[in-house]
Amino acid sequence: MVVEQDRVHMMNMSRYLKYTSISIAIIAIILAVYTIWDNRRFIVVEDEIVIDNLPEQLKGFRILQISDLHEKWFGENQTKLIAAINAIDYDAIVFTGDMLDSTESKNYDPFYYLIDGITNKKNAWYVPGNTDPDSYEVEQDVKKSAFINGMEARGVQLLESVNKVSVGGGATVYFVNFELSIIKEPEYLGRTNGIVQPDYFLSELYLDYQEKLLDEMNVLDKIKSKDLVVALNHYPIPDVRVDSIQESTGMGWMDYDFIMAGHYHGGQIRLPILGAFFIPEPWYEPNSFFPPKDRVKGLWSYEGVKQYVSSGLGSSDAISFLNFRFLNPPEINVLSLR
Repeated sequence: MVVEQDRVHMMNMSRYLKYTSISIAIIAIILAVYTIWDNRRFIVVEDEIVIDNLPEQLKGFRILQISDLHEKWFGENQTKLIAAINAIDYDAIVFTGDMLDSTESKNYDPFYYLIDGITNKKNAWYVPGNTDPDSYEVEQDVKKSAFINGMEARGVQLLESVNKVSVGGGATVYFVNFELSIIKEPEYLGRTNGIVQPDYFLSELYLDYQEKLLDEMNVLDKIKSKDLVVALNHYPIPDVRVDSIQESTGMGWMDYDFIMAGHYHGGQIRLPILGAFFIPEPWYEPNSFFPPKDRVKGLWSYEGVKQYVSSGLGSSDAISFLNFRFLNPPEINVLSLR
């Protein structure tokens, strides 16, 4: 009798383990298929940025943000992404870095095909990310790199210092390069902490060039109350870095209306309830795992300054075996001022 009970128990256990294994395998397959599908699609995220005392003529001003492409394709020759972008009504389009997947990459086509296909590039600017090729070549003089020349020939301009969009009624939206805008004293050029810098960033030629760009920022000393200042950067600005800049004697915190950035990929791997698993943020080291949920993507505010961080389109190998997005669809972002 005992032997028979043991035999039945073993059969039930074997059946349970079999069904459990099959269930786990089915769930794993479903998750894998879903993740592959989720990584190949993208969504258009629309958000409002509420600006205190925003002039009437700037209400409804729309900025389209493209970030962290990482050489991904969305449709043959980017047709799906191009179609979605061209269906959006916007006043300016900004590319906040990591269009390529490595500083050494020559695979410009995913980015170039994209910008070739975009029709509205009247106000189009780019700031580099940590996986993009150098923006300059510095030898006998400073000149833009082949990558930047190709981009600008296609209608997207490198945001070196400050550019503007004039709106009816005398209002102006200024787009500024964040990393340059925080420099108050020329001797602080090249001292940015936590940012990947090109090999030439401390060369005398490059620093002289940057100092000339810094002079262009003086136009912001004369902005009117109805003007807007939007800073572009690849890297988000963590609260601790805001404090560091404000406390520095050689740096200055401008009166930005808001900042736009990318880089974090929304955490890339997102877990139910827990949120982002990891973000590549040196200001959080040694612990960049499970960052604050309200400091990963979307809109947040600190010290009265709003910051919008796009999850972007691609993925990277900050953690080598996790070079994909999970529960975190690729996105482009449309920001409307209110």
